[in-house]
Amino acid sequence: MSTWSEITALVSALASGDPFAIRPALAADGSWIVGAGLLLMAGMLLAWIYHHVPIIERYFERTIMVVSYLGIALIIFWGVIDRFIFSNQQAWSTTVPPLLFMIMAWFGAAYSVRVRTHLSFSEFRSNMPRKAQFLCLCLDFLLWFGFALVLLVTTSRLVVLSASNFQIVLGTDNIMQWWFLCSAPLAAVLIAGRAIENMQDDIRNYRAGHPLIQQAVIGSNS
Repeated sequence: MSTWSEITALVSALASGDPFAIRPALAADGSWIVGAGLLLMAGMLLAWIYHHVPIIERYFERTIMVVSYLGIALIIFWGVIDRFIFSNQQAWSTTVPPLLFMIMAWFGAAYSVRVRTHLSFSEFRSNMPRKAQFLCLCLDFLLWFGFALVLLVTTSRLVVLSASNFQIVLGTDNIMQWWFLCSAPLAAVLIAGRAIENMQDDIRNYRAGHPLIQQAVIGSNS
């Protein structure tokens, strides 16, 4: 099958919403091209939203992270009381927290891209010539976008596999695993959006002559 045929089949399968049709279409190499296009468009749209709605830009990922963390803490806290005081244990109390942690980690990764608290080597880059600094920032964008693309395609395949097999969260009766797993492809879009947002800032700073490399501080506001 040609690449164009694979792309057409995937777009048609996505439009149908049928996981049994999406699963083989996603396994083809054309999924990488479709994924790159969707990721670029969704990332640019998200960067535009961040620019025009500051409250989302500042608090969206952090709100999801805090809610997920509090959910984990509450489940564990009640699980201890339930087990040692009431001699009981909910079957899902050991399976839901890891899924909530996954959500917290991926959304935290997207937020950290924005505030550049991942490995940025700012002390080393600040001593480089200005053009070299800008090239390093362009490399950061390419690496993050490439990482987001790999995350989007591979985890989308996992989500569709889980949905087509009707996998439920262990210890529950009707909570599907893919409801949690789809947070990973969503986080890929968030990472791409944050990478595009950073690249836009870097281009603006480069043209205006402003400093390009800033010291990243964990917990700072973007």
